[in-house]
Formats: sequence, C-alpha cells, structure tokens
Amino acid sequence: MATADERGNGIHIGSVRGAMAIGDHNTVTHNEGPGAPAADPAQEELLRAVRALRDDLSRAVESPQITALGGELAETEAEITDNGVAGPGRVARLRAALTDAGAVVGLLASGAAVTQAVAALAGG
Repeated sequence: MATADERGNGIHIGSVRGAMAIGDHNTVTHNEGPGAPAADPAQEELLRAVRALRDDLSRAVESPQITALGGELAETEAEITDNGVAGPGRVARLRAALTDAGAVVGLLASGAAVTQAVAALAGG
C-alpha cells in the first residue's frame, strides 16, 4: 500500500502484526494472550462433528436423552474452543450421552461422525 501526503512524501506499510496507529494523538492498546492452543486434527474433527450434530439435533423431537446429549455436545464444543482439547472425562461423558440417545444418533450422519471421532479419541 503506498500513498502520498499533500507534501509528496510517500507512505509505505509492508507487514503489520499486532496493533498500530498512524497520525497524531492516537492511542493503541494491544493485549495479546498466549494464543490459541495448537490444533490437534482429531480434536478439530470432533469439533466439526459436534457442531454438525448439534445442528441436526435442533430438528429432532425432544426427549430426555436428546436434551442430555445436546448439553454434552455444547459442553464439548465449549471445552475444545476454550482449551483446544476435550479432556478424557468430557469424551467419556459424551460417549455415554451418545449411547443413551443411540436411536436418534444412529439415524444421523453427523451422529456417526461424532461417534467415530469419540471412538478415535477414547481409543476404540
């Protein structure tokens, strides 16, 4: 990007990382945390499958098992989003909720995807 000011002085900005300001009397506050956790392909796959199943379940007939599974899916999504991984306890609870809601989950391709991702993370 290159422009010239009214005096003909050129301005060139190459690459910027973080925050910056140009001009008089500007204030910039940049708070950069530790960054997102390293992406684990298995966790990313689980997250994609969880989101798809949550979407599909929104159209299913409510039952106690569907409600419980929806809660576990929401908690799993939040844990992966916040921490980069769903811990073993979360995966075990999700697996149990999938089993309890098996009749509906078995009819949905997204349910099969979550079941496979959970099995891969839980070791079978």
